[in-house]
Amino acid sequence: MTEQTATATERPRIVVGVGPEEVESALAFAAEEAVRAGCGLHLVHAVSLVPPGPDTVLLPSSDLETWGAERLADAVKEADDLVERAVPVTHEICRGTPVGALVEAGRSARMVVLEHRHLSRLSRIVNRTVAGGVAAHLRVPVVAVPSGWHDRERRGVVVAGVDVPERSEEVLRAALAEAHARGARLRVVHSWSLPGPYEEAIPPEEGHRWSERSRAEVRAALDALGDLSAAMDAEVEVVRGRVAEALVEASADAELLVIGRHDPLVPIGSHVGPVARAVLREASCPVLLASPRPHRAAYHP
Repeated sequence: MTEQTATATERPRIVVGVGPEEVESALAFAAEEAVRAGCGLHLVHAVSLVPPGPDTVLLPSSDLETWGAERLADAVKEADDLVERAVPVTHEICRGTPVGALVEAGRSARMVVLEHRHLSRLSRIVNRTVAGGVAAHLRVPVVAVPSGWHDRERRGVVVAGVDVPERSEEVLRAALAEAHARGARLRVVHSWSLPGPYEEAIPPEEGHRWSERSRAEVRAALDALGDLSAAMDAEVEVVRGRVAEALVEASADAELLVIGRHDPLVPIGSHVGPVARAVLREASCPVLLASPRPHRAAYHP
């Protein structure tokens, strides 16, 4: 199967990873994004030459490619139905790992969208998310959509998770752009905590002062964006507790959660960070992993 060429638009495409598991939620999210942005939708399926499990280890590569082509064709049909010819849908099947294929296809994309399954505790130990692997090597936004999510879950809130306020520009810009595009409110969540031995020792009034200082720092970071209406209208929530837990809780009534990721220091072996991995595992809404450095040429909300 060869890639189909889109001619209706020159804007960067939205790339969707199609694997052996569910993809309906990722397609629903990506289709809506593509129609709103007026850009193409590109579906990618990777056929690994080394099958991942004992059930398929004896299958020849030709059978795997045939099955992959059928799986991709079903996803393309579903995507066509979702966009209703408003934007072009293209597709590609390639050999290699899902992470490698999506990194290659996503280099010039607007964003990459993947479906994330909630795994058991044991599965979490032996599996790393494809989204995390892709996000570690791309500068474009990567969105993980939890299985079971559907585009009717509109709650009118985009949440931005801020770690260090003075280094949160890209997360805040991405979240603000998404909130504007969706006509949603922006809520900024910042969490702080102390090491265990000191948690009980801090007086309540000092904890309150710490929270107020954090709130002021987040407000200053919003002001630095230069969008006065955003700074005035955004809701700032400062939580005392573990950051991953605070963000997962915030995802329960959000339609999108925007968080940052580590800036990779080396091209091989980089990762998105423990907080991002925890949020990807547990969040109940789509999670957008924003680039730690500007990449606005490919990101046009």
